[in-house]
Amino acid sequence: MEYAEYLWYEKELKTVANVARQDAIEFLPLAAEIGITPEVQEFQLERANQALVRLKQGQMHGAGVLRIRET
Repeated sequence: MEYAEYLWYEKELKTVANVARQDAIEFLPLAAEIGITPEVQEFQLERANQALVRLKQGQMHGAGVLRIRET
């Protein structure tokens, strides 16, 4: 399947909590101070099936990101 044909380079942002902008502004310095670091696993678009298998098998930690093109 040619994923690029179907994705149209769409981006989606999901929130995990209801927070106000000010809450985020106050939280980010605190997160940096106490050492919170996000876990992100990047996959090239050609490896999308592998990413889905890892997600299904519970092997994905943090956020899985498909990189559609080089930046």
